[in-house]
Amino acid sequence: MINKKVNTIQEALKGVQDGMTFMLGGFGLCGIPENAIAELVALGIKDITCISNNAGVDDFGLGLLLQKRQIKKMISSYVGENDEFERQMLSGELDVELTPQGTLAEKCRAAQSGFPAFYTPAGYGTEVAEGKETREFNGKMYVLEEAYKADFSFVKAWKGDEAGNLIFKGTARNFNPAMCGAAKITVAEVEELVPAGTLDPNEIHVPGIFVKRIFQGENYEKRIEQRTVRKKM
Repeated sequence: MINKKVNTIQEALKGVQDGMTFMLGGFGLCGIPENAIAELVALGIKDITCISNNAGVDDFGLGLLLQKRQIKKMISSYVGENDEFERQMLSGELDVELTPQGTLAEKCRAAQSGFPAFYTPAGYGTEVAEGKETREFNGKMYVLEEAYKADFSFVKAWKGDEAGNLIFKGTARNFNPAMCGAAKITVAEVEELVPAGTLDPNEIHVPGIFVKRIFQGENYEKRIEQRTVRKKM
């Protein structure tokens, strides 16, 4: 029986080094690999490149790595909730590559599928297309985007088994599935880890072939990024 379970977060992150490129799942504060991020902070890994839809908030998620100046480059789509990110970007301390959200997702999927590049109409005629090959298809212009190259993917799922099969819950599915198998090593943290063969095959979102290591996380905060309530009538 295939067993990809690791018993500690230290074992899960074995091999991470300064200067590496990491993919991190999540959307806003939903479905982010909190345990993996906390361990990266504790390890003091520096000069890293992070590929993530967003950069967390000042005191949570990737914001914790930004506080410690551990991130050298951020490749993201939306970064408007993090004041420290803004400060570092405007001061020139942080290299930032903004990417259309759909393009970011597709660059992950391309890496996952083994495709080196793909054409997309998103970004043509803007700064996004500068320095990139463009080509016309059926009267419409497209930009050639290369797949991402990453050393580790860190993803978070609701439930998984020891063979690495994953089930995501609700919107926490977001960018996590596309990042599984898109790097040299994919590390999955789950809220509940069960023996292999326990999960219903019809409910599995990502098969274990895309996951290298899996462990059960703990102490998930489940924050709400922006709490909005209706005015009292």
